[in-house]
Parts: sequence; structure tokens; C-alpha cells
Amino acid sequence: MPNLRIIRRRIRSIQSTAKITKAMEMVATSKMKKAQDRDLAGRPYAEKIQQVLADLVAQQGGGKHPLLDRREMKKIEIIHITPDRGLCGGLNANINRGAGNFVVDTSQRGVPSVLITVGRKGRDFMLRYGREVRAEFTAIGDRPSLLDTLPISKIVIDDYTSKRCDVVYLSYSRFVTTMTQRPVLQQLLPVEPAKSERKAEIEYIYEPRMKDVMAELLPRFVEMQVYHAVLESIASEQSARMVAMRNASENANELVEELTLMYNKARQEMITKELLDITGGAEAIA
Repeated sequence: MPNLRIIRRRIRSIQSTAKITKAMEMVATSKMKKAQDRDLAGRPYAEKIQQVLADLVAQQGGGKHPLLDRREMKKIEIIHITPDRGLCGGLNANINRGAGNFVVDTSQRGVPSVLITVGRKGRDFMLRYGREVRAEFTAIGDRPSLLDTLPISKIVIDDYTSKRCDVVYLSYSRFVTTMTQRPVLQQLLPVEPAKSERKAEIEYIYEPRMKDVMAELLPRFVEMQVYHAVLESIASEQSARMVAMRNASENANELVEELTLMYNKARQEMITKELLDITGGAEAIA
């Protein structure tokens, strides 16, 4: 027969855990809404800057820029963006698995990779497997500004223009819905502007010069892409944590119900056995 004291102790322990997961779910829910709003608000700007770049490149005389230069891929740099904390389901594992497989595949083809990690989970994963980490950024917070991500952009721009790397990739989790977060690995440098959908005969006058506008716009584009990837990662993290904590709370409550039923059955068995012992003793005395 199960020990009633042990069952009671397990029930109290699981109930305490359920209270913690419920509190974490409520906190993640409040943060998730703000993170999603910031992420969705930044998407139109990111799309518009791509359109302007496409118009610039499509027009004659757009000029050249170091961030547009293509060269033979001899070394890859990856900005690997992950949360600082866990308890968000399989989010961290999926991001790390995708980036890790990419690093292994390129290494087997003779192209080494160096990483810039944003978040403790990605940093710890890459260092655990002996990957080269050029820079690391942690504790960015749940509501970062563009200024918080500028050092990341500056490192990759300087590395690419000085030819310390030939291609730069962004690895992060893209927010799709509250229940869906998709790991993404996309090329950041060299910049590949989207194809312009405007007619070829439409031209615009740029001041002071098209070349100067291009020189100013391309670094801003890189900075915005990095910042937007961080926002996407934060929205994905809070959504995944809310879902994970909700599932944990529901599982804990179900387990408490099962243990309560087990406890009641064991208690009933114990009472029945004591009654039988008393009845048997009374009959023996009679």
C-alpha cells in the first residue's frame, strides 16, 4: 500500500510548482503582448527600407558600396540570437540545432565559421561544442532599443568591410503566431536588395547624390535588420514561455488530481483494514 505521508508530500510539492508556473505564465503573457506589438510595428519600416534599396540599385548610376560587394566565401560570420533564459519549451534547442548544423555543414566543405552570440543560451551551446565566438552580448533585456543593438551591427559591418569575413548570416527565431516560432537562418551581408516592382521608366531624384544616399542607407539597413531580428527573438521567447508554462501548469494540475485519487484510495484501504481488525478482535473476544 502506498505511503500516505509520501503522497501528501508529493501533492504539496506539485501544487507549489503549479503556482510558480502559473505566475511565470502570467508574467510571460504580459511581456508577450508588448514584445509582439514592438515586433509587428517594426516590420513595415524594414520592408520599406528594402524597397528603397531596390529602387536605388535598379536605377543606373547607383554606384558601388562595400556592403554590396560579393567575393569568394572563405569565412562565414553568424549572428546567433537566443534568449538568456530557458523554460520556453524547445525554442532554444531548435535555434541552436539549426545554427549548429549549418556550422558543421560549412566546416565540412572547408569554410570555417565565427560566431557573434546574442543571449546566454546560444553562447553556452557554441562554447560547449568548441565553436569560435568572436563577441558575445547578454542581458539586452525584454525591451531593447536600437542603440542597444548598434554594437552588434558595427562589429559585423567592420568585419565585412575589412574582409575578415566574406558572408554574414543572421540566426534567430521568427515570430509567426503565439503557438508557432520558426528558426531562421538568413543572409545579412552582402546586402541583397529585393527586386524592385516599379516600372523601369520611373526615376527619382535623390539629394544630395544617389551614391551618398546609398552610403548612408546601407549601414542603416544592416542595423535595422539586426534590431528587428532581436525583436523577433524576444517576441518568440515570450510566446514560447507562455505556452510552455501553461502546459506545465495543466500537467501539474492533472498530476495533483491523480495523486489525490491515489491518496483517497490508499486512505480508504487503510480505514477498511483498521475496521476489519477491530471487528475481528471484537468477535474473538466474544
